[in-house]
Amino acid sequence: MNKIKNYITIFALLVGIAVCASTSMPTSAPLTNQISQQTNINKNYTQAQTQSLTVNPLNVVAKPYAYLNKTITIRAKFDKFSTLGLDYKPAMRSSENYISFLIQRPDVYNHNIPLSELKIFLNRTEAEKYIELNSGDIVEFSGKVFSTALGDPWMDASTFKVISSKPKTQN
Repeated sequence: MNKIKNYITIFALLVGIAVCASTSMPTSAPLTNQISQQTNINKNYTQAQTQSLTVNPLNVVAKPYAYLNKTITIRAKFDKFSTLGLDYKPAMRSSENYISFLIQRPDVYNHNIPLSELKIFLNRTEAEKYIELNSGDIVEFSGKVFSTALGDPWMDASTFKVISSKPKTQN
């Protein structure tokens, strides 16, 4: 897609040069401005493609199709590691290579209720670094929503970090 846009841009610049040459206008300033403007447009387009949207997980669950193939970042309370959604063929993530995890619903305050509609997958080797996480620890992760199977968002977490941990209580 980017190659096609680049070819169109080059073609437009060549046409602009030809028009400038035929009208005996000085070509250096307009051409330099066009190239500079196109370079800025390409930079902005590339940055927009790689930027992650910071989102409320409830919005993702409410409108999963709006986030399909988008990179998003979520900060939430960790609930637990799980096998939810693993090995489901329409949105396949193998239980050999991945583990899923649940976050707590941000709209419930008196109880710990997982947001099970959001299927989040993390590579097992990465997840093993966080085996000591407890329910209620604050985490931030980002990744791409790769499927909307069953009308739910399915997300690969590419980054994962612990923001804060709950104090350990002794029973």
